[in-house]
Amino acid sequence: MSNNSTLRIAFPSKGRLRKDLEKLLSSKKISFIDEGNDRNYIAKLSSHNDILVYFMGAKEIVTQLDEGNIHLGITGDDLVQEYMFDYDSKVSSELTLNFGKANLVVAVPKIWLDVTTMADLDEISHIKRMSTSKRLKVATKYINLTNRFFSKCGVTDYRTVGSSGSTESAPFNGMSDVIVDITSTGETLKANNLRILDDGLILNSSANIFKSQTANWSPNLEKICEQFLSSVS
Repeated sequence: MSNNSTLRIAFPSKGRLRKDLEKLLSSKKISFIDEGNDRNYIAKLSSHNDILVYFMGAKEIVTQLDEGNIHLGITGDDLVQEYMFDYDSKVSSELTLNFGKANLVVAVPKIWLDVTTMADLDEISHIKRMSTSKRLKVATKYINLTNRFFSKCGVTDYRTVGSSGSTESAPFNGMSDVIVDITSTGETLKANNLRILDDGLILNSSANIFKSQTANWSPNLEKICEQFLSSVS
């Protein structure tokens, strides 16, 4: 990844983001040209000979943007803000895409009728701590974003429980009391008898084209970048 005349871009390697991105490129008459990699991890774009595309997992894209190994990367706001320390100084969002939309929210069991706000959750957490000497358990894959949001709302008597599977089922399985998770329609939350707090929206997330501020940039690469962004916007 050291060619200063080639713009390096990371695209999602699989999943819905990959499909939606390919649909966008197809609508702009842009296709992939296989570079001969046997696992198809590297390609070029039909309309941009001076761009090299790397296919990576969404979290790996965040890491490579952070380290400056790629110039542009397509991934979600949620992952950048969760996994990149001081992200505002390391990346800039150059283009918000019309896919990958989801909300990061705080959700509680529906039977908690008196808990509708983060202030109510704070009160419940204090009650649990006083009566059981245990903290409220919050299951999430987004520990950093959760901690920042709970701190902002003044909720302190809780602990996060890392979730590697279906976060929505954690309260039902007794793994947590509440959850913080990504949702698009809210239907999965409803199916698991959960509801979003009135002020429990942490982040509106979508896919973005992020520009690494830690990568090596030259006037030529800046020009290529502008041309690419113009071709997909």
